[in-house]
Amino acid sequence: MNFEHTEDRRMLADTLDRFIADQYDFPARDKIATSDAGYSPELWAQFAELGAIGALFPEADGGFGGAGFDLSVVFQSLGRGLVVEPFLGALMVGRAIGQAGSEAQKARIASLIDGSLIAALAHDEPQGHHSETRVGLRAERKGDGWVLNGAKSVVKQGEAANLFLVSARTAGAEDDADGISLFLVPGDAAGLARRGYRLIDGGRAADLTFEQVEVPADALLGTEGQGAAVLQHALGYGLLGLCAEAVGAMDVARDATLEYLRTRKQFGVPLGSFQALQHRMADLLLEIEQARSAVINAAAAIDGEPAQAARTLAATKYTIGRIGIRVAEESIQLHGGIGMTWELPLAHVAKRLVMIDHELGDEDHHLERYIALGARAAA
Repeated sequence: MNFEHTEDRRMLADTLDRFIADQYDFPARDKIATSDAGYSPELWAQFAELGAIGALFPEADGGFGGAGFDLSVVFQSLGRGLVVEPFLGALMVGRAIGQAGSEAQKARIASLIDGSLIAALAHDEPQGHHSETRVGLRAERKGDGWVLNGAKSVVKQGEAANLFLVSARTAGAEDDADGISLFLVPGDAAGLARRGYRLIDGGRAADLTFEQVEVPADALLGTEGQGAAVLQHALGYGLLGLCAEAVGAMDVARDATLEYLRTRKQFGVPLGSFQALQHRMADLLLEIEQARSAVINAAAAIDGEPAQAARTLAATKYTIGRIGIRVAEESIQLHGGIGMTWELPLAHVAKRLVMIDHELGDEDHHLERYIALGARAAA
């Protein structure tokens, strides 16, 4: 199989890499990541103009890409720059709308692509433990519409979002896959409260409280009680994006560590001349290439048979979590004490790699999920 990118994808990657290098160097990124907004509205608009958001969606939804390899190209570039703009929310919410939305709902994807609409997935709950199906927030009918009550936690860019895709339980027990419904809730809905805070790896998130939040009938996305499959679809694309982002960040950690070993001297010779450090670095390079191969495998599988795609994505996220933490630890150790300093970009790369492991399910969660999916397929 030929894994070389098409000319269009190579051009997109080159354009994004140049833009991020020019406009998103580490001092600029640090200022954005620690700002009150947690992202830059101006740069978000420029990313949209470059087509970085449109590349995440198929032509049928108004984009110009949407395949697994289009996503991996975009998110690897974002990972190299530690970009904190709300790409992940746009991807997951947009793909869910594209999968199950009405024509009126699908029209909103155009606003996602041009950057005027900021969307966030509100699924995780305080006691959710990464579960795709544990949903306690309740939605009950009221006339022709619905009333939502409950809470969601760690919603990335939850303060800035003006559209939430909210998972709610309309039937069944809290852990049932059946009975989950999805709703598109505007950010200014009455009864919706947000508590925002900074994330340790940059950007911001919010905990959401829904108290008698009323939404109309057309807020329901897809079929009542059948939202689990749509949610799985959206989370799958989010997992691929995160894993590709991690590979981009690993490349930055690799390059910074190699440069340090070549230039930093001890006893009058470069650190890289010591055989023990060469062996550690060689092992790390092999691990990074394994992570890259896992992302290629996931990008090729994501648009295929859903059960196989889900298992491949679980394996990829497990691999990325394990290797990402090792890259973070080894890179900092090979740098010595300077690797922990705030002024060195590597410390922020390491934090992002560790936090990617915990986002949308950590390595333990996805190992269990991989085993469960395999057992289900063999039954």
